Amino acid sequence: MGRFIKTMTTLLVALGLIGASLAGISGVAAQDDKPTVTVGSKDFTESIILAEMVALLLEDNGYTVERQLNLGGTAVVHEALVSGEIDIYVEYTGTGLLAILGQDLPEAEAGATPVAAAGQDPVYDIVASEYPEQFGVEWLDPWGFNNTYAVAVTAETAEANDLQTVSDLEGVAGDMTFGATQEFLVRPDGLPGLEETYGFEFGDDQGLDPGLLYSALSEGDVDAISAFATDGRIPALGLVLLEDDMGYFPPYFAAPVVSQELLAESPEVADILNQLSGQVDDATMADLNFQVDDGGNEPVDVARAFLEEHGLIGGDS
Repeated sequence: MGRFIKTMTTLLVALGLIGASLAGISGVAAQDDKPTVTVGSKDFTESIILAEMVALLLEDNGYTVERQLNLGGTAVVHEALVSGEIDIYVEYTGTGLLAILGQDLPEAEAGATPVAAAGQDPVYDIVASEYPEQFGVEWLDPWGFNNTYAVAVTAETAEANDLQTVSDLEGVAGDMTFGATQEFLVRPDGLPGLEETYGFEFGDDQGLDPGLLYSALSEGDVDAISAFATDGRIPALGLVLLEDDMGYFPPYFAAPVVSQELLAESPEVADILNQLSGQVDDATMADLNFQVDDGGNEPVDVARAFLEEHGLIGGDS
């Protein structure tokens, strides 16, 4: 009897080990069912932070993520998405409308700021409708902040020339050098349209890396720049944003754009990323940018801290 019990015990242990092994294999298979997701970004701080948020959220939900960050300007990253080199990046509604679709800003939006929620922003409605048909790409819910372009000058320049609005530049722009990214200098929603709308031209313009714009302005290398409204260096350097009194700049609400192929294979990606819908306001995004640009923190660390603070991913165990 003792030998029988011992034999049965050995068999049960062996069967248990086999079962555990099969369960492990099943678990690996389940993990492997989730596709590897490639996340891209443009070549400036905010875009990289947003891409890290996307990547960290997906990784926390069991996805393997490849990062293709700092790829370049809008055209480069958009083409990477459409061609399948990346699966997701975070785009801006105004950029999608004007720079990608080549459409005009809806008349109703001139001078008005729409709310940051899916279905309530006419610009969002247009891009969300056109992208699937033209590019096989879906817009997910906006995250809440509007990183519109703005014209910035130093406080000294504003005071010396009594500048409060962009229209106030009309009498002095010809003597000024305007600094901007190479993309802004040629985009339809950039410098050419700005000068046409306001009826003046700057005396000179200078293409600069996004990270050098603010130092070039504060050091006097240029007299005005194209700034990002959610850049934390604006208040830190005491810069003045001129009011866009003619409503030239469209809304630029940020939202993930995702390939339909990925969503068809893994629909939960949309639910995971839509957790950030309406969760990031302008001031918060400016602070996150400032932590990288002035605080010297890595984008991935800033993104992780934000997501952990809001309970969207688990902290270190």
